[in-house]
Amino acid sequence: HAPHPAAVLLADAWDRPYSREMAAYPAPWTRIHKYWPPVSRIDNVHGDRHLVCSCPDVASYG
Repeated sequence: HAPHPAAVLLADAWDRPYSREMAAYPAPWTRIHKYWPPVSRIDNVHGDRHLVCSCPDVASYG
């Protein structure tokens, strides 16, 4: 089963041939360590186009 975001699992409609429980926890260990992946970017395209580099200057490594 593909990973299902919380919005899909909590929606009123469920038309899949397997249970919501199976969709949320496809393996036994996922019940304990469930990670809900983010499904959108925090600041949408702005963060992709305005990158911030906080690395020190290359000369400081020498």
